[in-house]
Amino acid sequence: MLTSLKTIYKIGPGPSSSHTMGPYKAALDFKGLIPNDKDINIEVILYGSLALTGKGHMTDAIIIKALSDYKTECKFDINTKTIHPNTMTFIAKKGFEVIKEETYISIGGGSVIKGGESFIEEKEVYDISNFAELREKLSQCDLVSYVKKHEGEDIVEYLTKALDEMFGCIERGLGTKGFVAGKLKVKRVASDIIKTSESASDKDSFLLKLSAYAYAVAEENAAGGTIVTAPTCGSAGVLPAILYYLYKYENFSKEKLVEGLMIAGLVGDIVKHNATISGAVGGCQAEIGTATSMAAAALTYLENENIDAIEYAAELAMEHSLGLTCDPVDGYVAIPCIERNAVGTMKAYEAYVMARFIGKARKNAISFDEVVKAMSETGNSLPIEYKETSLGGLAKVHKF
Repeated sequence: MLTSLKTIYKIGPGPSSSHTMGPYKAALDFKGLIPNDKDINIEVILYGSLALTGKGHMTDAIIIKALSDYKTECKFDINTKTIHPNTMTFIAKKGFEVIKEETYISIGGGSVIKGGESFIEEKEVYDISNFAELREKLSQCDLVSYVKKHEGEDIVEYLTKALDEMFGCIERGLGTKGFVAGKLKVKRVASDIIKTSESASDKDSFLLKLSAYAYAVAEENAAGGTIVTAPTCGSAGVLPAILYYLYKYENFSKEKLVEGLMIAGLVGDIVKHNATISGAVGGCQAEIGTATSMAAAALTYLENENIDAIEYAAELAMEHSLGLTCDPVDGYVAIPCIERNAVGTMKAYEAYVMARFIGKARKNAISFDEVVKAMSETGNSLPIEYKETSLGGLAKVHKF
């Protein structure tokens, strides 16, 4: 069954939910398991994708920050094979004596498993596990009532805070110049894009504004700023870009946009439950693909289309993201990640348009549950070089 929408929308530091937020959460949990003793040294061993791209993702830096009360060393083990690519082991020693040892797995979206079980907020709260069941529930009651019934009244307050954080991130990104991604020196261009949109034709201006908003979030994320996972850090710009445009130019209230977060969150939760939202497990189709489905579903819902159109839009967005690889250059969440957020935003809008108009001409052949299953199978078939290891694709061929 699905977990809380709070597990989809996490507020925290970029640039990666699985490589930054997750390890930070694991480090804080481990800190709570050991004595506050300055003579304790901590060794953290990062495996798989965490080892291969941890430097670019700032994994070691965020762990050392969380464990700043101790002398902490991070080691990158690229040779040991583990069941999950985002595995990390924390070892606390006093002299030669091991005080505590714990292994964590960062499963994506900032969620962490310890000892085979999730901890903190990862509890099942819904009575559904797929879109077909969601469709049935929403035929019996409205979306807001359904979400409040399972989450409690405070979910509205939480989602409003998440929305405000999303909008704040966009505005910070639009107002900041400079470079991100360390030695890659990727220029921040969100402010340039929004300026260009002011003198462009109406059609181009619309797409440029969407792109600018997505770039703004993705650039903030690449800089390690505070973002909201949707469903991950690397894909955090797609959904906010759509919602910010509706707020700024279509006069949608924040109260209504929170409903958009609800339907989008359920879509993301369904993907997380039945497949993965981790690039290290399923490639970028699991991150940008899911984010695009979420944004398409939210936009279609907010434009007062029915559940058939909502499913069509979400399915179409994912279907045409299948096979998308996760191959960040030098391990930074920048190339192609920043630009890919903007493309995902435009694709979400196109999915909405197709679902709204083509959906009235014929019924979509593929269900959302089917495309999620296909994404999972595709991700399992992708070679490790294309799953957040920076060993293949663009990361291999691009010289900088």
